[in-house]
Amino acid sequence: MALAASSSLPAYAHGQVTPPTVPPNLNVPSGKAFLKGEAEGTQNYVCAPSATSPTGVAYTLFTPEATLFSDDDGGQIITHFFSPNPDPRDPNTNAAVIAPGGAIRATWVHSHDGSSVWAKLHTNGAAVVDPQSVAWLLLDAVGVEDGPTGGDILAKTTFVQRVNTTGGVAPKSGCGSPTDLGNQAFIPYTADYFFYTDQ
Repeated sequence: MALAASSSLPAYAHGQVTPPTVPPNLNVPSGKAFLKGEAEGTQNYVCAPSATSPTGVAYTLFTPEATLFSDDDGGQIITHFFSPNPDPRDPNTNAAVIAPGGAIRATWVHSHDGSSVWAKLHTNGAAVVDPQSVAWLLLDAVGVEDGPTGGDILAKTTFVQRVNTTGGVAPKSGCGSPTDLGNQAFIPYTADYFFYTDQ
C-alpha cells in the first residue's frame, strides 16, 4: 500500500527535475531543482515618470500575471504575480529581516496546496538571451508561507530561475511624453520557471 501511494505522487515530490543550461551568472549556488512550471501570461507595464529617460517617462513593470503549467500533464500548478512579502527572510541565513510594509516581490502561489514563495533578483542575476524577450533571471527566495491547510510544496524554495523566455518586452510606443503618463500595456510572454530547494 505504501508503495502504491508513493508511485502515485507527482514528479515534483520526487525531485525528478533536470535543471536548465544557463549563462554562468544564473547558476544556482546550492540545492536541487524540484519543480518546473511552464508559464503563459503577460508582463504588465505602466507609463511612469523616469529620471533616466530623455522624455521624462518610461514604461515600468508593475506586475506579471501568469499561470504555470506542469510539463508532465499540462495541468495548472502555480499562479505568478507581484505582492507584498509578509515574512521577509535573508536568503543566506533564513533569518527574519525588517521590511516596513512588506516589500513588493515576485510571488508564486501553488494552485493545489496554497503554499507561496516570494523572491528578489539575485546579485547579477539577469541575462538578456534574446533582445526581443524578457531577460532570464536567477532569484533568491526571501519569504515563504505554508498553505492554509499546511501544504508546503513551495515553502521549501530557496531559488527560482526564469529561463526560455519569449516576448514580454515593454513596447516602444505609447510612452513617449508626459501626456502618456498612466498608459498601460499588457504584453504576452512565456517562460519556464525552475524552483530549487536545499531539502
